[in-house]
Amino acid sequence: MDGKRSAARVLDDVTRGVAELLAAGGRRPHLAVILVGDNPASETYVGGKRRDGVRVGITSSDHRLPDSASTQEVMQLVQRLNRDPNVSGILVQQPFPKQVEVTSVVEGVDPEKDVDGFHPINLGRLALGEPGLVACTAAGVMRMLDDAGIPLAGARAVVLGRSNIVGKPAALLLLARNATVTICHSRTRDLPGVCREADVLVVAVGRPGFVTKDFIKPGAAVVDVGVNRVDGRIRGDVDEAVAEVAGHLSPVPGGVGRMTRAMLMWNTLEAERRRQA
Repeated sequence: MDGKRSAARVLDDVTRGVAELLAAGGRRPHLAVILVGDNPASETYVGGKRRDGVRVGITSSDHRLPDSASTQEVMQLVQRLNRDPNVSGILVQQPFPKQVEVTSVVEGVDPEKDVDGFHPINLGRLALGEPGLVACTAAGVMRMLDDAGIPLAGARAVVLGRSNIVGKPAALLLLARNATVTICHSRTRDLPGVCREADVLVVAVGRPGFVTKDFIKPGAAVVDVGVNRVDGRIRGDVDEAVAEVAGHLSPVPGGVGRMTRAMLMWNTLEAERRRQA
């Protein structure tokens, strides 16, 4: 699986969508990014998103608060952007400083502008099979599987990780595509054995090299969501030797990370389309 190629295809789709929106007399999509504090990794990530926006024709603005900002101050900024008619989508870049309540901020974003797809209303829509903004990483996993031609209907899918950001949304998306889905976690018995049943294995545990060859059914499609810094290198949650067994394997770096950024652009376009519908 080639994350660079899939991300480029998504960005091409967004470019066409923005052009069609403008040709029909609509507004240009605009992404507002909130950064709290001075986190170098966040600055790098937001810089990449800004470049993606320039490529596809989506404008963006950065709204910065100091590391000492309170939850109330962050919420006041979120509410102002909620009311701004020129803002299509709001991204609150995490991680936050310790004193900021993550749940309050996430739930404070207007669900129609929640381009991260983390708001309980959007997660609820996903669970109910209703249209909504979908968490970017999980949506990117699905696009990579589709681009690789992986059949999902009737497949055994295992999701290793149960976070609200990746694991649960990915499981719901796979279920919606008629896969038979199992979610695994730290208390799953015989974890390697359960994973070996998977035709499609999505790994999001945050432990470098955790999934080894003995977890893999020969020929399975394995999507590695992990991004871990080890001795100055970026490593995934899947050991490199898994490539000897898997039929398809997403790379790290150059895989799901690129897709997350690309799907953020897609969600920003989709949020503006919904506003103008």
